[in-house]
Order: sequence, then structure tokens, then C-alpha cells
Amino acid sequence: MQPSDFSLYGAVDLGARKAAAERAAQRQANPAAAAAAIDVGEADFQAQVLDRSMSMPVILGLWSERTPVTAQLRGLLEKLAGEAGGRWILANLDADANPRVAQALRPRSLPEVFAIVAGQVVPFISGGVPSEEQARQALDQLFTLLREQGLLPEGAGQEQEQAAEPQPESPYAAAAAAAQQGDFDGAVAAYQAILKDTPGDATAQAGLAQVQLVRRVREMDAAAVRRAAAERPDDVQAQIDVADLDVFGGKVEDAFDRLVSAVRRTRDDDRDRVREHLLELFRILPPGDQRVAKARRALTAALF
Repeated sequence: MQPSDFSLYGAVDLGARKAAAERAAQRQANPAAAAAAIDVGEADFQAQVLDRSMSMPVILGLWSERTPVTAQLRGLLEKLAGEAGGRWILANLDADANPRVAQALRPRSLPEVFAIVAGQVVPFISGGVPSEEQARQALDQLFTLLREQGLLPEGAGQEQEQAAEPQPESPYAAAAAAAQQGDFDGAVAAYQAILKDTPGDATAQAGLAQVQLVRRVREMDAAAVRRAAAERPDDVQAQIDVADLDVFGGKVEDAFDRLVSAVRRTRDDDRDRVREHLLELFRILPPGDQRVAKARRALTAALF
């Protein structure tokens, strides 16, 4: 092999493939874990993680084989996922082999674990490895909090003792089905149809804001977007794009602070554009979220 044939990216990618093959072999001996844990990458992240999260909780592990605790934490979560009986699924993402997705998530350290529900990313475990009992308690607390915030329906993430009674089809079913299939234009149209009949429907407003956000960020080059915003602080679209990436990656307060600052710096049409985008992002979060309340106060101060 000539020196020009070698690249660090190729070496990392081969290492990631080897590790994935080893995990696949291990799962063959544990069918429950195999069904509850999947390996994902940039190509299928949308379908396997974001779209799937519209119908069930996804715990996303962002791993690096360079960190010694990765295997231990991943193994613990795969065990718990296997025992969960399909109430949630573990998605494993190799940060070294998928740098663009990893960068968009903006991890504080590696490994890091996120919960993704209804397209929203919530930081969960960072750096260390909890005991099995601590991990179980953390999952219970996480799902309870998400239900209280309206991001999970009652019973989601919990063991069901008996089959639920058949429920009438939700008016949001068509939008959710379109989003799960990656048809975000169809999902937007479905939510807009609901809002045409019931303009004050908060669930439809939140769903529309969520799918519009995913539709915007799915084609972004995160590094290029952040570089443009840093180089052109007065470029309204550049600041809006980074705010979208931050909300998508769970850095909600960073996004709100960025846009409130842009409101302070801008005037007339540019100011209205930033303000309206910020109000749209507010709709993504559940009613009563303190981050929204704080940002609303800051926005009012910036405007007046």
C-alpha cells in the first residue's frame, strides 16, 4: 500500500466496523438484547433514531472505542434494554465513525447517553458508569419527568401488566406516521390541516414546530453553520441556523440566548424575523417549561 492510500479516517472506520462485528456476535447469544439494541450511523440516524422516537423512547449511546468505560456502559444499557421488553430501545452510535452527527449532539464528554423522545434530545448520562441499580433508577426518573412534561404519554417507558384497551385513532396519527417514514413535508401538511380547523391546538403547534425543525437541520453541515455564525455575527440567518442546531441537540438555553442577543442587535425586519423564529422554537417545548419562561422575559426586555 502506498502512503497516499492510508488515512486516519479509514483506520477509525475499520476499527469501528470491527467493534460493531464483535457486538453483533455477542448479541447472537442474547436475542432479547439483540432486539432492543441497534447500531446506527449517519445514513440511518434520521429513520432509526429521530423518526422512531416519535412512537417510542430511544436511548442514544454516543460511544468511542478510545474511552475505556465505553464497553462497560454500553453493555449495562444493552442489558437493561433487553429486559425492558420493547418499552424503549437503545441506539448505539460510534462518535469516531460518525463525526458530523456526534458534533451536532455536542457531547460534554465521551461516552455520553441521551434520551430522544418525540424528536427532542435530552442529556442523560455523561462520562461515568452508574451501577445497575443507579441506571434503573435514573431511567425510571427520566421517564417520569418526561411524562410530567408532556413529552411521553402515561405508561410509556413503563412495564404494562395487561394489554391496553383499544383507543380511537388520534387526530395526530397521520402526521406522526408521515414523520416516522421520513416524509416531513407530509407531516407538516398534516399538522397544518389540524391547525386550520383548530388554530389553538397546542399539540399540533408543537408537532408542527418539531417536524419543521427536523426538516431544517437534517441537511445542515453543523461545522459550516457554526463557522458562518462565528464569522458573521450580524448575519440573521446564520444565527437562526445555529439556534436550530442547538435546540435539535438539546442545548435549548444556548439557542434562546443566541436569538435574544440577535434581537438586541437587530432592527426592523431582521428583528421581527428573529423574534418570530424564537417564538416558533418556544412551541417545541412543553407548556410551563422554565427555559421558555426565562427566555420570554429576556425577549421582552430586549424588545422594550
